[in-house]
Amino acid sequence: MVSKRLIRHLVIRGVTLYLTVVIAVYLTIIIANMGGKVDEFVLGDLYTRIYEEVNRNPQYRALPGPEKDKLVKQMFELEVKRLGYDRPFIERSFIYLRDALTLDLGRALFMLSDSGSRLVRNIILERLPNTVLLFTTVTVINFFIHLLLGLYLSRHHGSLLDRITVALSPTSTIPGWFYGIFLILIFYTWLHLLPPSGMVDVPPPPDPLSYALSVLKHMILPMLAWIISGFFLGVYSTRTFFLIFSTEDYVEAAKAKGLPPRLIETRYILRPSLPPILTSFALSVVGSWGGAIITETVFQWPGLGLVTWQAIQYFDTPVLVGITVIYAYLLAATVFILDIVYSLVDPRIKAGFAR
Repeated sequence: MVSKRLIRHLVIRGVTLYLTVVIAVYLTIIIANMGGKVDEFVLGDLYTRIYEEVNRNPQYRALPGPEKDKLVKQMFELEVKRLGYDRPFIERSFIYLRDALTLDLGRALFMLSDSGSRLVRNIILERLPNTVLLFTTVTVINFFIHLLLGLYLSRHHGSLLDRITVALSPTSTIPGWFYGIFLILIFYTWLHLLPPSGMVDVPPPPDPLSYALSVLKHMILPMLAWIISGFFLGVYSTRTFFLIFSTEDYVEAAKAKGLPPRLIETRYILRPSLPPILTSFALSVVGSWGGAIITETVFQWPGLGLVTWQAIQYFDTPVLVGITVIYAYLLAATVFILDIVYSLVDPRIKAGFAR
């Protein structure tokens, strides 16, 4: 039976997470708009577009210069009022916040989706599967590599392989895109074995199997770059984590009872360490959905990271806010679900709420 303390904790936790999302999204709106400075770029582009449309229109071509300028000014003022740019930025920022929190992401200022749509929702949804395909896959691969090798090194603490892993762990501070540049030089420039960028061959293969193999071929270098980047530090961290749990008093007591080493490892080391490991994995997976700006730019991978970089270049505020609010909601939902799972699974937390 769920206790009242647990329900109260989850309600407070949910409200806190939602307020965190609100603050994060509003700060993104302020920063992405540069405190209203982006309005000058938008209005300048709007005026230029109206001026060009008037000059291209045959029915206005015969108008004198002053009349034409007056018409452009009137049309510009009407458009500014229609778009709401006649209001102060601080007032519009709260309107943007309301729309973002209700997932009314609106239209992009300059960018288009792959299908030619200006809707921010379509721009994000068309690129999200590509990011999930690459970075969620490599996140899952990294998780199992770090888990299995970390467990192996914890059993062979002080071995040559363990010392090599500890010594090379600082190399993981180098970002994945840096390794990616060298991988492109080796496997594309020198060996001519793998493609340097893109998601699929041009033109794309017609049949599904060849298309899937082409995508897999293009995934190899960016995945390898991320695996190399996080390899030593990930294995070292997991190994250290298991070593910490293996020195607990209840583990020593189990050893004193003469329990088999495999049983001690699974029941007294792996089981209590599982919740924080799953937390790290869940947050890593959600984090991978945001993509990686520089890595996707280096490999020209058409995911959310590349979209974010293009939106920054174009000062396309609605796209930046849309990506942020989607990611913030996903992260908050993941943390909230993990809180529920912890409170139901972890006996220490369950006992705390039962009192």
